[in-house]
Amino acid sequence: MSSEYQQVKVGKLKLKGEKTKKRKSKKRKQEDDCDGSSGSAGLSAEQQDTIAHGGWWKSEAVHEIRGDIAIQLGSTPVYITALDNGCFTIGPPHNEGEGPHPEEILTTIPTGDSRKLAFKSGYGKYVSVDNKGRMVARAEAIGPREMWTPVFQDGQTALLSATDCFVGVDDADDIVATSAKAGTDEMITIRCKCARAKDDGKEVPSEEKGSLKDVELNYVKKFQKFQDKRILMNSEGRFELKDARDKGKLHEALLDRRSKMKADRYCK
Repeated sequence: MSSEYQQVKVGKLKLKGEKTKKRKSKKRKQEDDCDGSSGSAGLSAEQQDTIAHGGWWKSEAVHEIRGDIAIQLGSTPVYITALDNGCFTIGPPHNEGEGPHPEEILTTIPTGDSRKLAFKSGYGKYVSVDNKGRMVARAEAIGPREMWTPVFQDGQTALLSATDCFVGVDDADDIVATSAKAGTDEMITIRCKCARAKDDGKEVPSEEKGSLKDVELNYVKKFQKFQDKRILMNSEGRFELKDARDKGKLHEALLDRRSKMKADRYCK
């Protein structure tokens, strides 16, 4: 073969006027991803929040709270932390991208009630509330005082104790459950590390979906005897139902309201 042919470069046939595309090497793309030049563009606010807290995502329903969790106080990157004396206090602030420390992690324990949960500290004790209203982890077993009810409303979260008080912080930075109402100081974030659970529809019965008016009507239709073929509804306000649902006592409140109508086969 002549030397002229050996000098010819073999390549793709290029047509006149055709624009060539520049290829970005995989190595260059990986370097860009590592140095953060791609930034957080394209990520949702939820994903950015999870990254900012070291991969711990914000739970928005009771069925999502499983495995290891951390309770963040307010919107600041601080968590409830367990002490070796069984009490709880405010942990140190965290840097962006940093997750909770081991002493700030609790283990979720399911209970027989789908709305209530129990928690175990890193010291192997169950979390409850003592006679002074302080959150403590000293119990060896789960009883009524070790039951906790996460309350989700309008994108905010609070944690209700067995004494019907919400978790907050006192002047000594101790974690307590002494407030009967959930205000700004009682707002928390429950963060999880496990894979997000999907709601299979079994947690909330079909009768309890919709507004409180719909819920009450559903249960009236389900249990009322209809002797006169008329639906008898309690005409009193439903404020008590809202409070009862927040406290996990909706069924009892609905039964009490139906009993006043004397038209329910479960009301004597």
